[in-house]
Amino acid sequence: MAFSRRKFIQTGVGSAVAVAASAAGAAVLRNEALPVAGGNMGSDMGGRATPAEPNEPQAANLPPSPQAAGAQGAAHANTYQSPVTWAGAPNVVMAPDRMPEIPADKMTDAQKKAVEEFAAGRATPVFGPFVPLLRSPEVMLRTKAMGDYLRFRSVLPPKVSEYAILITARHWSNEYEWAVHFPIAEKAGVNPDLLGMLAEGRQVKGVYETDQLIYEFCTELLKNKCVSDTTYHWAVLKIGEQGVIDLTALVGYYSMLALVLNMARTPLPAGAKPALPLFPR
Repeated sequence: MAFSRRKFIQTGVGSAVAVAASAAGAAVLRNEALPVAGGNMGSDMGGRATPAEPNEPQAANLPPSPQAAGAQGAAHANTYQSPVTWAGAPNVVMAPDRMPEIPADKMTDAQKKAVEEFAAGRATPVFGPFVPLLRSPEVMLRTKAMGDYLRFRSVLPPKVSEYAILITARHWSNEYEWAVHFPIAEKAGVNPDLLGMLAEGRQVKGVYETDQLIYEFCTELLKNKCVSDTTYHWAVLKIGEQGVIDLTALVGYYSMLALVLNMARTPLPAGAKPALPLFPR
């Protein structure tokens, strides 16, 4: 049965060290919690946003994000302009693409076959990180297969998976992933003010319990290269062991894509502009 992080701490599950470390964060959470994986976590498995659980604490005094300031609805997704470029320097044009699209007449037979298989499976030409990955056709196709599961067949609701993708994109300061998944996350029901805090590098706290869990789990995994006992047990109780594996794989998968995109200097999608300020120092 699912129960909240506070209740989890009060039961004595986990080490005393983990309990002490999490006490401050647990203070903002109520005793009730969302169901484990399979229940309503803010959006259904089809990607449609659903009403927030009434027993989950409302986001507490979140200030307006740059994305939301002075805009209404989805329109605000394009209002925030970063003062820095993708490369992290003021007023500097993005570095040239190191691995652009390969002309059809320059492709190997293996690359041509991989392009055809990709288009048949995704109903779209090779794009984004798969453009540089095409230099290794087998890696590209295996990467696609992993992404097909994590994006479209995972046990995680879209609201959870898209939020985790953006946490990962922000960690690696990857503008491409952010540009592609920001509007998808909004559509799935992720609070845009929450994303504004994430984009600015501010610590996320005082929000819906599941949002807090996903943020803490992904952030610990990315920064500490592991997850504390308290956060791990909390995650198992909320999303189940399969959910924990799927979430961990999602963070790893989008970290790999971010590294490929950063290495290749893949340009942003047409019309997109940098949106991630430098991390505060």
